[in-house]
Amino acid sequence: MNTQKQNENTDELSPNKQPLFRKINYILIGVGILFLILGYILLSGGGSKDPEVFSDAIFNTRRLVVAPILMLIGLIIEIVAIMYRAKK
Repeated sequence: MNTQKQNENTDELSPNKQPLFRKINYILIGVGILFLILGYILLSGGGSKDPEVFSDAIFNTRRLVVAPILMLIGLIIEIVAIMYRAKK
């Protein structure tokens, strides 16, 4: 009987319960996702129209340096967004 009553109480939302993420967390998650998308966009391309011809465009700085750094920054922002809790 007691466990049945506890199960019923856990299904109801109590007014004192706060959401897991706040507005700032969702903003940070969005910024992190934008960094990841931008990194993937910068990483793409560089192919050759003719498969018999090699294109040196795949070795430029944008694809080898800038895009991975943006993607790493995006992942770090995502971790911070998940772990961040505002001080009271």
